[in-house]
Amino acid sequence: MDASSSPPLTAASQIAVELAGITKRFPGVVANHDIHLSVRKGTVHALVGENGAGKSTLMKILYGMQKPDEGTITVDGEQVAFASPGDAIARGIGMVHQHFMLADNLTVLENVVLGSEKLYGIGAGARKKIREISDRYGLGVRPDALVEDLGVAERQRVEILKVLFRGARTLILDEPTAVLVPQEVDALFGNLRELKSEGLSVIFISHKLGEVLSVADDITVIRRGTTVGTAVPAETTPRQLAELMVGSELPTPETSESTVTDRAVLSVEGLTVYAAGGASLGVEGQPATGEVKKVLDDVTFTIHAGEVMGIAGVEGNGQTELIDALIGTKHADSGTITFLGEDITPWPTRKRRESGVGYIPEDRHRQGLLLESPLWENRILGHVTEKPNAKGFWLDPKGAQADTRRIVEEYDVRTPGIDVTAASLSGGNQQKLIVGREMSHDPKFLIAAHPTRGVDVGAQAQIWDRIREARREGLAVLLISADLDELIGLSDTLRVIYDGKLVADADPATITPEELGSAMTGAASGHLEHTEDAEGTEGTEAVEATEGESDAR
Repeated sequence: MDASSSPPLTAASQIAVELAGITKRFPGVVANHDIHLSVRKGTVHALVGENGAGKSTLMKILYGMQKPDEGTITVDGEQVAFASPGDAIARGIGMVHQHFMLADNLTVLENVVLGSEKLYGIGAGARKKIREISDRYGLGVRPDALVEDLGVAERQRVEILKVLFRGARTLILDEPTAVLVPQEVDALFGNLRELKSEGLSVIFISHKLGEVLSVADDITVIRRGTTVGTAVPAETTPRQLAELMVGSELPTPETSESTVTDRAVLSVEGLTVYAAGGASLGVEGQPATGEVKKVLDDVTFTIHAGEVMGIAGVEGNGQTELIDALIGTKHADSGTITFLGEDITPWPTRKRRESGVGYIPEDRHRQGLLLESPLWENRILGHVTEKPNAKGFWLDPKGAQADTRRIVEEYDVRTPGIDVTAASLSGGNQQKLIVGREMSHDPKFLIAAHPTRGVDVGAQAQIWDRIREARREGLAVLLISADLDELIGLSDTLRVIYDGKLVADADPATITPEELGSAMTGAASGHLEHTEDAEGTEGTEAVEATEGESDAR
């Protein structure tokens, strides 16, 4: 690992993309300063750094979304200047953003061909090409599915396919594994190796340092807007890489002490939710036989004060509908939700929020923030009637502004001030603002959906600490996460959701991410026991629960 030198010199013909001396300034902030990056052809080049380090800005410059104030971009040995993403696409550069750029009201096919209608048309030719790419890379994309009906993982696969459809030779992947289980990560890495073998280059942005070291050929580290060094994966540990990134050791989500009490905070009994429209969808998103589709099927569980209950599941198996039913944005077709001894099933969302239900949404851009509004207005969001945002019937802007300054300081939200827009913050700093907002109202029950998605190791540690601290004080937490280490480390109890049903439970103290990932595919049910055979091979065994045991769980 070299923390001071520039990337090693390579023959110009072997360089796919080179950025030299890139500097980008915004009002009150220097996002990039004299950044250097060389990406070799046929390699995966990881770009790592803490939130706000300037990674996303740098990639937006390479993709033509922003122009650098200083510096040069070279593609295949030729210096270029991009005025738009269209220019970058024409030079074979494609980007899959951390927050997807898809039109919800269009189909997958329409999203993929949008702006590239001349390549394969908009009908049979385009559909054939989409199927060909989908099959080749195992993306499982349905051309006629409506994007608004897709889960987060499916949307990501559509974005990857869209880039390949346009003939990209250099792919920028921003946090591509954030929504994947271990088996899916392995499949993605297999795809990346296949892309490499065909001479394509991948710029891989991630905060999961173990994954970075396993998949990358080269690593560039940036901190506070400038390159601070490079690392050779074979000679570097996650701890060393974290230290180079943020100057501290790699945090762990592990929780040692138990704080679970016998006081029930939230009880869900027989919760059932039908799909919108009532009919299940068959192949290509067409109605099947008209039967009613249950997206949540007889879900029952109880979360106690001081307990974190983790829900593990592949995206699209009912997690989103469960969140919607608990927060009140989706109607429960049957079953009851009891909060602190009171039936809140018919309650509107605002009443639930005012009564102590906190909510960290799974998609901060679509559900958690007003991107073009200042930070202090986002502090008010979801808590309009509560102090310090309101006095009686009236909003209290000064109170909200003062409390926003407190959140910015306590949660280390990196921002020049509270009057900048939420869109101007990096993803991790947006997440810290949301967590600060929700924890500031002392919730009794917190829905935490992917609370550390897309945040760096330092911010991860802060968010985990806040959840653990509130848990010690009696907070009940429903944790939904695609990060299985996070699920296992933070949870007191673990349940597996598959096809809208809670099909298995596991002990976080003994289960491994691989075993949990296997159960998430529907391969096991009942109580999962960690096993080790005579030859020392580890695995899981599903032990069928008796009726009494099942009820107790």
